[in-house]
Amino acid sequence: MKQKSIFFALAATFLSVICFAQTNQTVVENFKPSTVNQPGKQYPMVNSEGRVRVQLSAPEAHKVQLDIGGVKYDLVKNDKGVWTGESAPQDPGFHYYQLNIDGASVPDPGSLYFYGAGRWGSGIEIPAEDQDFYALKDVPHGLVSENLYFSKITGTWRRCFVYTPAGYQKDTETRYPVLYLQHGSFEDETGWSAQGRANLILDNLIAAKKAVPMIIVMDNGYAYKPQDNSETNAGTHPPSAFEEVMINEIIPMIDSRYRTIADREHRAIAGLSMGANQTMRIIMNNLDKFAYYGGFSGTSNYPSSDEIDPATFLNGKFNDGNAINRQIKVFWLGLGTKEPKPFPASVGAFRNMLEKQGIKYHFYQSPGTSHEWLTWRRDLNNFAPLLFK
Repeated sequence: MKQKSIFFALAATFLSVICFAQTNQTVVENFKPSTVNQPGKQYPMVNSEGRVRVQLSAPEAHKVQLDIGGVKYDLVKNDKGVWTGESAPQDPGFHYYQLNIDGASVPDPGSLYFYGAGRWGSGIEIPAEDQDFYALKDVPHGLVSENLYFSKITGTWRRCFVYTPAGYQKDTETRYPVLYLQHGSFEDETGWSAQGRANLILDNLIAAKKAVPMIIVMDNGYAYKPQDNSETNAGTHPPSAFEEVMINEIIPMIDSRYRTIADREHRAIAGLSMGANQTMRIIMNNLDKFAYYGGFSGTSNYPSSDEIDPATFLNGKFNDGNAINRQIKVFWLGLGTKEPKPFPASVGAFRNMLEKQGIKYHFYQSPGTSHEWLTWRRDLNNFAPLLFK
């Protein structure tokens, strides 16, 4: 029995060494600097398998990890105090990540910083087979401008980013339709132009004559009215005032500052995740303002997957399917095929309600993507060509 135990122990050790060697052999050594690195930085890198390799000089650190995709990967330190390591293959598209140094999570000093997950941190691009539609190309380019405004509703200074298509500055007579495009939870008004590449997607679509030239407004979905001290001290979370800000401040401001076609037939609204929830409520409460809707990875029944009663859902806004078909020219929903719970179930329940009510809608599934920016880039790329036709 003792000899058998020794044999099995040796066999297990041998197999583990072989498996470790095979695992190492599967790493393809064709790493290249990420396209969203800070200027001159070689790391982080990405290889053809989608693995992310990072490197950090931290001689005094005891443990350094790469934190990406919900998994932490240990880095190895050399005799110069430089830590290096890589992740398992990641899905194509844009991903947030961070480094963990002796328990402290920090951005990678080699990457550009993006606002997501409630913080400014690192991001990386894993090349996608269809990345051409959001690539920077030799086509006429529009302008993304920062607009500051004071909100009387929230009592705060706010800002939005506005995309104007190529030619807007030269042709001072043409007026344009407007798409109001919202970010998701723990993100902000920078997301759609930085992570989402919305301006490049529209540049490419317009240059290919696949989409109508349009203005895109990207505002911050977090808006709250001032609270008195008693409510704040009680720990109450103030209700969102974003719909009021959108209708009473943002739209009038945009129509006054830009050459818009200021009617519902030339106004669309869309959003991702939290933004899909917000924008659906906004359009259904303001059908005199919008004629097009896009919900990317979300609906206003989030997170419920129960059967939806149209007589009570959103105060009965979906009870008359024929009226909605007359009023909303494009009703569009999108979802990644790898979306986590509860999104497939909640969107599925919402679609079932639409079909029972006879409401016409478009549904798109992004192949091989989850609740992430490549899903939403593809959503926008497929949604925008349907607008204002």
